[in-house]
Amino acid sequence: MITESHGALPPPHSDAALRAAAVELEATFLAEMLKSGGLAKAPAGFGGGAGEEQFQSILVGEQARMIARAGGIGLAETLFRALTEAES
Repeated sequence: MITESHGALPPPHSDAALRAAAVELEATFLAEMLKSGGLAKAPAGFGGGAGEEQFQSILVGEQARMIARAGGIGLAETLFRALTEAES
């Protein structure tokens, strides 16, 4: 097993693991919301084809992760609290 000191994932039932899972779930939700809002659509002037569509999806996913890690919309914190309460 990879240890935390080497930058690996925390133990599966630790608060850090639950928080990381909650942030990732919020990022996934935000990515879908951004895509629905049209952020994932490339401007007509680029014309990059299928490759552009792939990278646009990756960009939206990373933007969503950054939003979630910066505090997001509060969904991750709500999920984290619910998970820790359920564990108690």
